[in-house]
Amino acid sequence: MNIGEVAAATGVSAKMIRYYEKIGLIDTVNRSDAGYRKYTEQDQRMLAFIRRARELGFSLERIKTLISLWQDTSRHSADVRQLARQYIHELDEDLAKLQAIRNELAYLADHCHGDDRPDCPIIERLAQQG
Repeated sequence: MNIGEVAAATGVSAKMIRYYEKIGLIDTVNRSDAGYRKYTEQDQRMLAFIRRARELGFSLERIKTLISLWQDTSRHSADVRQLARQYIHELDEDLAKLQAIRNELAYLADHCHGDDRPDCPIIERLAQQG
């Protein structure tokens, strides 16, 4: 397959495929005599794996680790689970931070008169130092 075909088959753009190759996330693929990249079915599987991992929000660094685990047939599923649990913990922390921000903004919006007066608790809070 050429890069356009593998991009269409995996849902990963040609630009991202070239980027993944550049940063070493995927191996450099063989090229035809004309210089075109030639992708195999295994390359397609790897790109689909990366796309699914990105959809779940895994960082490129974590995807490298996941790929290593995927390719290591002597891996322990506990290692994969630990990586996933660590990521879940970080997501929970991010969600808590976002919920706190949402709650504060909702409180401020609820206490804003929303009329023609210039005083506004939202602006006052944003203007506070510290």
